[in-house]
Amino acid sequence: MNKPMLHPKNRHRHGYDIKALCLVHPALKPFVITNKTSAKKDNTQNKINKLSIDFSNAKAVTELNTALLKQSYQIIFWQIPQGYLCPAIPGRVDYIHYLADLLNETLLSLTSDTLYNVKKRKIKVLDIGTGAGCIYPILGHSEYNWDFVASDIDPTSIKTANKIIQSNNGLSKAIECRLQLDHKQIFNGIIKNNDFFHLTVCNPPFHKSLTEANEGTIRKWTNLAKNDITSKRALDRKHLNFGGQQAELWCPGGEVKFIRDMIKESRSFQKQVMWFTCLVSKKDNLSAVKLSLKKAKVVQSRVIKMAQGQKISRFIAWSFLTDEQQRMAILN
Repeated sequence: MNKPMLHPKNRHRHGYDIKALCLVHPALKPFVITNKTSAKKDNTQNKINKLSIDFSNAKAVTELNTALLKQSYQIIFWQIPQGYLCPAIPGRVDYIHYLADLLNETLLSLTSDTLYNVKKRKIKVLDIGTGAGCIYPILGHSEYNWDFVASDIDPTSIKTANKIIQSNNGLSKAIECRLQLDHKQIFNGIIKNNDFFHLTVCNPPFHKSLTEANEGTIRKWTNLAKNDITSKRALDRKHLNFGGQQAELWCPGGEVKFIRDMIKESRSFQKQVMWFTCLVSKKDNLSAVKLSLKKAKVVQSRVIKMAQGQKISRFIAWSFLTDEQQRMAILN
């Protein structure tokens, strides 16, 4: 199935080849199901059998991710603890591709000779809240050969991410994990004095409480269950399909407070980061985020929209550097 709204460079914009994924990762096969979808042709309605998985089953989603990482990104080992967030790879890699587009905007005014030298330099990215799966560093290194610092407040996530890194050739030299010891800090304690990052990425905790997170999940499955059998199963089970620990799903004040705190703290590192970025789950939250950016006196900002099927997502990007300062930062 074609998903034209995904980024043009997204490997998954044409959907999944379930049979091919099962060949790469046989452990996925027990979770494959057949969904019947309707298709209209010449005013007749036909039923089309389509292979899929039960997305309400956390184990099935984990095995799908493992298969996708093996097939498309040459990741031979990827395991996360039970109950930890299992990210949807197409949406995560879309964020990476749009970040690359943002970075390329800065390079447009450079001469061809200078641009050639720049492209040989390493791009360094900071992932805030990398999670046990360390997914953004894996995808960013695979697609663009970027180097990463991956941070998290959860020791188990850092331990698991380090195991994934050490178990796959080439990742140990490209990804460094750092544990955030102070739960009230985001960049403080992670960005060192001699660090410079071209980009930061973050998938913030969206909800204000565990109750709100569960209610949001039930609403999502209720809407989807009208036409999808796996969504009906998930609604009956009343649990999160991708799991998630407290720090991954919610925090006091929700994503607005988290991003506001991130913006406020970013002022202390304005010369050490070219572009700060963070996902924003709700369009209604943008006005509060933009107000915080104005108060922080950022030099420039962007709201970059992304889409996956009917779902619209976005991330906010801001910088305290002028265009010229950004170009100089890339060259140095």
